[in-house]
Amino acid sequence: MARYFTNRVRLAPLSAALMLVAGCVPQVTPPPPAPAPTPAPVPAPAPTPPPAPPAADWQDWPRTPGTWRYARAPGGSTASFGAGAAVVTARCDRDARTVTLTRVGGVPAPFTIRTSATARTLPAAAVAGGAAATLAASDRLLDAMVFSRGRFTLEQPGAAPLVLPPWAELARVIEDCRG
Repeated sequence: MARYFTNRVRLAPLSAALMLVAGCVPQVTPPPPAPAPTPAPVPAPAPTPPPAPPAADWQDWPRTPGTWRYARAPGGSTASFGAGAAVVTARCDRDARTVTLTRVGGVPAPFTIRTSATARTLPAAAVAGGAAATLAASDRLLDAMVFSRGRFTLEQPGAAPLVLPPWAELARVIEDCRG
């Protein structure tokens, strides 16, 4: 036991020195956490490209939105085309046996009608709310419009072309005029 006590006494200064040295060592604090990464900036959306020019072939142009509507009218009948408000009307004057095509909002410039079988330019006159061209009920252009493959156009300088379906309402107006 004496040996144990002697070893302990000898180690005491060494232990005290180690404690003193340990107390002098600065305490290490962990570094502050790294700042959260900032999110990458969201790229601005790509600008929308300008509308493509119309296809060279008119039969590839998009159809004008809307539907044909047929109605009896005094002295004949009317077919109007549009989505809500009409953009085109075809009116039969049974007494005169004529069909008048009116482009609502059109300018008094000639109409060019294109069908899968023919194309023809018609003189147009200013009327209240647009421009109109009148055809005899027997005119073969009316048949070409009704029997065109899927569409026909009504074009005017300075206005977007109207691409119209050849539905039965238009044919009915023409037939009403032919009697």
